Amino acid sequence: MVTSINGKAVRKLVIACDAGMGSSVMLATQLRRELRGQDVTVEHSAVDSIPGDADVVVCHAGLAERARHGAPGRLIVPFTVYIGDPAIGRVVAAIKDGGDLSG
Repeated sequence: MVTSINGKAVRKLVIACDAGMGSSVMLATQLRRELRGQDVTVEHSAVDSIPGDADVVVCHAGLAERARHGAPGRLIVPFTVYIGDPAIGRVVAAIKDGGDLSG
């Protein structure tokens, strides 16, 4: 299990939700805007279909265990609120500033 990664090493950030169609789409759109100009791809996915090339997976805390099973070896960052959650802010800051990111 990956416990940390440097933000500058993140090339693919995946936002996972239960179906991969609702909340993850909204959050992925927001993060694409916030990370514009960074060398990172932001995608959304169902938690049971996380792409194998994801570096970091962001998902609701209630889905974190499923994400860990679906994306072994990837950093999982759980959050509790879709807008303004500090965990999501830490992901954005680490990618922009090159800081270390942990789950």
